[in-house]
Amino acid sequence: MMQAILQTQLGGVETLYLGEAAMPTPGPEQLLVRVWAAGVNRADIVQRQGKYPAPPGVSPLLGLEISGEVEAMGEAVEGFTLGDSVFGLVGGGGYAEFALLDASCASIKPDWLSHHEAASLPEAWMTAWFNLIELANLKVGERILIHAGASGVGAAAIQLSALHGAEVVCTVGSEDKADFCRRLGAHTAINYHEKDFTDAVKALGGANVILDCIGAAYLDRNLQCLQVDGRLVMIGLMGGANASLDLGRLLVKRLSLRGSTLRAQTESVKARLSVALREHVLLAIQAGQVQVTVDKIFPLAAVQTAHRFLEENHNRGKIILTLD
Repeated sequence: MMQAILQTQLGGVETLYLGEAAMPTPGPEQLLVRVWAAGVNRADIVQRQGKYPAPPGVSPLLGLEISGEVEAMGEAVEGFTLGDSVFGLVGGGGYAEFALLDASCASIKPDWLSHHEAASLPEAWMTAWFNLIELANLKVGERILIHAGASGVGAAAIQLSALHGAEVVCTVGSEDKADFCRRLGAHTAINYHEKDFTDAVKALGGANVILDCIGAAYLDRNLQCLQVDGRLVMIGLMGGANASLDLGRLLVKRLSLRGSTLRAQTESVKARLSVALREHVLLAIQAGQVQVTVDKIFPLAAVQTAHRFLEENHNRGKIILTLD
């Protein structure tokens, strides 16, 4: 048995508690990792509420990214040894003493990166890379609007966009978050409590790409903001799932609307994104071109506090659970 975060039932933070669960057994191409740190994500909150169940065949426990040490491995695993420090994206089960990590998604943790820092990278940076570089095909000189700029994904997306030579505009809920985003490379940070982002973005000339985690509440305004041939990539539904769509605007401006989730991607896609994480993001961090954005670290037993902190939008960057 191992310690893990369990739920009494689907619902609020009060349903989470530290209990015992069965130890997972690695498959032929999996690593059993002793978890030292796990990232906290919006997807965990939605899963906790019962709106984002784990895919078939993966752990129903919360947690999508981990860093730790290889405890055991399947017979087909190559390139890793027992005791290796690794990190990566998991299908579920990260909020536990031990978790299964597909070898194809595992990366060796460099010595200059702590377990807390390593656990903050996979979900945010792989999401940013997949949606901005692969799906939206963000180009040098384009203007991108990133909603929730101070979130974990937002912080990664700002830095990745700036690194690729784009002009970055983001939305935030406070002036300290605006300062945080500008330090990361945002050219313009719009406090949505003080001004309508639609007018602000249109005054700049519109956006070529929008990365949106809000959904229905922002759909019409997003389409208004886009330039001709603009691309809207939706990665969340914090503002609802149902909205009316002006197809005329879509046609006349030749707009592209793309929905995207990382968790449901195939292992081959996740493996490819893990390579991008190693070969591009890690090198950029080491070179000082981008930075890790760990905001708060909570012990595993304080998971309720961690979830509440994220739900109330206090974070600037990533929240981490620690088991060390």
